[in-house]
Amino acid sequence: MNLCDRNEIQELLQRHGFRFSKSMGQNFLIESWVPEDIAAASGADRQTGVLEIGPGIGPLTQQLARRAGKVVSVELDRRLYPVLRETMADFDNFTLLEGDAMKLPLRQTVKEQFSGLRPILCANLPYNITTPFLTACVEAQCFDSLTVLIQKEVAQRICAAPGTADYGAFTVLMQYYTQPELLFTVPNTCFLPPPKVTSAVVRCVTRKTPPVQVKSVDAFWRTVRAGFALRRKTLVNSLQTGWQLPKEQLTAIVTACGLESGVRGERLGLEEYARLADTLYEAAK
Repeated sequence: MNLCDRNEIQELLQRHGFRFSKSMGQNFLIESWVPEDIAAASGADRQTGVLEIGPGIGPLTQQLARRAGKVVSVELDRRLYPVLRETMADFDNFTLLEGDAMKLPLRQTVKEQFSGLRPILCANLPYNITTPFLTACVEAQCFDSLTVLIQKEVAQRICAAPGTADYGAFTVLMQYYTQPELLFTVPNTCFLPPPKVTSAVVRCVTRKTPPVQVKSVDAFWRTVRAGFALRRKTLVNSLQTGWQLPKEQLTAIVTACGLESGVRGERLGLEEYARLADTLYEAAK
């Protein structure tokens, strides 16, 4: 069965009485090159355990199962369970976990499912959970890499440079834990039903050590969150949302870090945020 053929997909879904759910952000791939290229980009091999979120009817799942030692797919929609059992019947290295990926204990799941294997994440992520789920993944620090098909807009935010419109706290988070790369875009015509946005594949390789060393990790994230809290305000004004220090003192700290007093938070890279966080941490003792 060709899981990217529109007619075969419709026949399969009709046989199981399935109808698309907008609330679950369901968009199935109908161009075979997309799951093939995503699976190849993931670097999956027989020494790899792959966690997939939202397998749908299984086009990417099949490609991953042909490469990886084991594939574990998490699906929320109960109506797709019998569909996946049919489409993945020929793969003995496939496991279906029924439930909500946002409630999944990631570290525990990786430990239980991928013993002796190199764990990675590879998925056509539902748009409605992209940011919170990727945040959970990088903070769990249990995957060697994340290769995901997501909204192009979100992929650009992950890979953005300081001073650009797409750069934000989420960018800093992803670039602190991983080295991201936008690999290729996927037009909406590659999906059934077609979404209203263009998608993109991004691969994030987990860093072995953080790109910056700080005196307090909590102070670093406190500073980053505050730095982007008021995007249209200066960094000094924005920092007041996270640090209970006089404005004059905050201004002095910002300039002492080699920054202009009127700079905005989106202009700072990771090294500048680290330097600023260390100075704030010492000042707040």
